[in-house]
Amino acid sequence: MFKIVRLCLFAMLGLGLVSVSSADKLRIATEAFYEPFAYKAADGTLVGFDIDITYALCDAMGAECEIIEQDWDGLIPGLLAKKYDAIVASMSITPDRQKVVDFAGPYYKEPTKFFAKKGSGLVDTPEGLKGVKIGILRATTFEKYLEKHFPDAVIKGYPTQDEVYLDLAAGRVDAGMSSGTAAQKGFLDKDAGKDFEFFGGTHWDDAINGTG
Repeated sequence: MFKIVRLCLFAMLGLGLVSVSSADKLRIATEAFYEPFAYKAADGTLVGFDIDITYALCDAMGAECEIIEQDWDGLIPGLLAKKYDAIVASMSITPDRQKVVDFAGPYYKEPTKFFAKKGSGLVDTPEGLKGVKIGILRATTFEKYLEKHFPDAVIKGYPTQDEVYLDLAAGRVDAGMSSGTAAQKGFLDKDAGKDFEFFGGTHWDDAINGTG
């Protein structure tokens, strides 16, 4: 799906932003397998753009914060279950999400793209991707976008972005779709992704991807 995607920091529960005074420590959740935004370094520590943003925000608020790892598709359910106070993640602002959580606002924007093996000959049209197996991070706007605009593609959802890359490299899916930066830094720039490339243009649908 491409679009110029705006991602955001969001605190939810439909009750407004978290108050620093409401707890001794703010518990902030993120998904830890989305390089370069949030991922684990060789020593197991969480690093990345979203992690830096989290600590900068906590610093600015004078708050002690604890970062909690959560699978992507469990981020919002976990917040609603009060397992943590807020989420910092590369998540687009959509009407469905706004029904249950409050977004503090977007903090960056970037394109979303398809990628596949070099020389695959794949074309990013409904006919060109008919029957093509496309790996995506599940519970994302990628899935809804593909269902609407590429209804004859075979969508395979994964709990982490790394698993999309692994199955693509192993030939279990034919292509992937994610944000351009995530695919570039997390896969294409690495040895495992050296034989793969972006194909087609960028994709976006305001009705699905929302306002940011």
